[in-house]
Amino acid sequence: MADATLIRIEPDDQLVTRSQGGDQAAFEELVRRHENTCIKLAVSILRDAAEAEDEVQNSLWKAYSRIHQFQQDSKFSTWLSRIVVNQCLMRLRKAKRARLLHLDEPWNSESASTLNGLELPDQDPNPEHDLAGREIKEVLHKEVSRIPPALRKVLELRDVQELPMPEVASRLGISAPAAKSRLLRARQELRNRMRKHKGSEGFLALFA
Repeated sequence: MADATLIRIEPDDQLVTRSQGGDQAAFEELVRRHENTCIKLAVSILRDAAEAEDEVQNSLWKAYSRIHQFQQDSKFSTWLSRIVVNQCLMRLRKAKRARLLHLDEPWNSESASTLNGLELPDQDPNPEHDLAGREIKEVLHKEVSRIPPALRKVLELRDVQELPMPEVASRLGISAPAAKSRLLRARQELRNRMRKHKGSEGFLALFA
């Protein structure tokens, strides 16, 4: 692993190559360099700082898990920005769909025309889906418990308790970049463990 001082002065393309070889410190440096720009980009799309922070973290996790796919045919910053934009647009689309399907609003003829032809999902209990959901939860709980304690703690604070990253870092007694890096590793560890359970369609969809 490269010396921390050397990493700080290396260009992005060299850091990407190191990251693809498993150098965690190199990826942490890439995050340090580009995270603020990513947050500004996300805020410009979502107009909400908290949502922007969430999607940037999701984007960094995707970049980390897919870094080996990056062919360096463009700048790393450009590749990362595309991921951020896609994440933000997906969030906006989900929010729009949620608003369109909000059925608690007063019913009128306009509502009827909006929903005309829309086949709503069956709300009746589905024993098969319920069983699959319970099985996934059981396996997920078991695999989380097997993650090394340091990684498990950051996963619980951020993804279970949904604490903001500054508070997560404070509780762990580490810097915010270190906490974000640890969260990326924790999510990747969980994903790798869950891939062993790809015997059902639900696992394929969630952890492919």
